[in-house]
Amino acid sequence: MRILVLGFTGYLGGHVVEHLRALPGARVFGGGRSPDAVINCAGSTDGDPVTLAEVNSRGPAVLCAALREAAPSARLVHLGSAAEYGPGTPDTRVTEASATRPVTLYCATKLAGTVTVTTSGLDAAVLRVGNPVGPGAPPTGLPGRIAGLLRAAGPDPDAVIRLGDLSACRDFVDVRDVARAAVLAATSPGPLPHVLNIGGGRAVPVRELVRTLARTAGFRGRIEEDGGGSARSGAVSWQCSDIAAAGDSLDWRPSYALEESLAALWAATSVRPEGGRAP
Repeated sequence: MRILVLGFTGYLGGHVVEHLRALPGARVFGGGRSPDAVINCAGSTDGDPVTLAEVNSRGPAVLCAALREAAPSARLVHLGSAAEYGPGTPDTRVTEASATRPVTLYCATKLAGTVTVTTSGLDAAVLRVGNPVGPGAPPTGLPGRIAGLLRAAGPDPDAVIRLGDLSACRDFVDVRDVARAAVLAATSPGPLPHVLNIGGGRAVPVRELVRTLARTAGFRGRIEEDGGGSARSGAVSWQCSDIAAAGDSLDWRPSYALEESLAALWAATSVRPEGGRAP
């Protein structure tokens, strides 16, 4: 089976390729081949409006047009975002049928990409991914940024790490579980629902994630909240996905506990080369 992975040098894409290469009979390409399946991991979480629209909205449209021309029978698996749903209601999991209410440009551009894929007429499925965490997490996201701050602080008992508001709840999912879901979706023999939620299935206070990672790191200093934070994260205070459909369609369920994901993230930061990514 020939599988083309777009965005294979990124955080999610790198883990997807690692899982695919362990699959018997799979041939993984980064471009230039006629594929049996395509996994689109390309995307941008930050940047100016033009960058976000170009990567998250126009990119999937160009990809769909190319597949209709060159490989109309190929399975397309596109990685979307649970942020497309917008603000959640506490104690209520969102299903794939829930309304989408994007509140930031990032959310809106990701939703536009999803709509493009699901209305393309291709054999396509969108995986709406929660907040990925685990080895190799980039410093642009909260888990990776916190790990970097903890690594820089070291064991100093007088160290102080100042963060924004940590009261929000998020649905964290291990990046390796996301990769496994993408592989299952790409190789599933039957038709799939247009959209599938991929998450941990529970709402975790961000404060809990930070404290757990600090314990894992052996941090002895203080963590202070100043009430600020990013607009992209602050606009959604509670988020949790219903992942039952992924279990029914892909026989997929998360296999890593949050503590395991954070331990793997912390271990990976210790082997990160200066100025580079963790393997």
